[in-house]
Amino acid sequence: MEFILPLIIFVVLISLKQVNEYERGVVYTMGRFSYILNPGWRLIIPIFQSFRKVDIRTKAVDVPKQDTITKDNVTCKMNAVIYYKVTDSAKTINVVEDVYYAMLQLAQTTMRRVASEATLDELLSQREKIAKQILSIVEEHATAWGIDVQTVELKDIELPESMIRTMAKQAEAEREKRATIINSEGELMASQNLAKAAKTLATSPGALHLRTLNSINDISSDASNTIVFAVPIEVLKAIEGFAKKK
Repeated sequence: MEFILPLIIFVVLISLKQVNEYERGVVYTMGRFSYILNPGWRLIIPIFQSFRKVDIRTKAVDVPKQDTITKDNVTCKMNAVIYYKVTDSAKTINVVEDVYYAMLQLAQTTMRRVASEATLDELLSQREKIAKQILSIVEEHATAWGIDVQTVELKDIELPESMIRTMAKQAEAEREKRATIINSEGELMASQNLAKAAKTLATSPGALHLRTLNSINDISSDASNTIVFAVPIEVLKAIEGFAKKK
């Protein structure tokens, strides 16, 4: 009898298992899945039962750079990060052998597939849309593994050096084009304003005389300037008319 109590205590101790708050325990009875253990101290029948812990915290899968070819035949490298968490511990253990490795491989193949269906401009300007497409495809497969894919973020898209130079030249040409257009628009407005001013001076009596006097006043402010006085055409016409009357 004196050995029974220590034996019972020993059996209880080896049967007692701790499941942390961020874990779930998957219990097997004689090799068959039985139930899920919630956090706390739990008893497992030795020999007949076994269990495995599953971490249910959100995890990040850093997908390494993948060589991809876009729809318009441009070679580039892109990488991403995928955040996921376990929602069904039983499926994560029973359906897939290594869920992290499976998620990594699925993400890599999905990235190459989505990139091949998009042009380079779409990859660069619509990164959020591309990320949502990757998320949709990955989530469709990962649900069967008891995984909830929370988000996908594209980290970097690396272009060949030749493509970077080409894009830089294209951007420079576009800037020059816009500068030329702006300058031409400015010249057009200036010419229109000059035409309006000339028309006003020609149609308003005395306007040309006032403009001439104003110009002479501006020039005469500096004594070193040599003033060449241009006789207005109206004066010449008046002299010509006076001569004809004689």
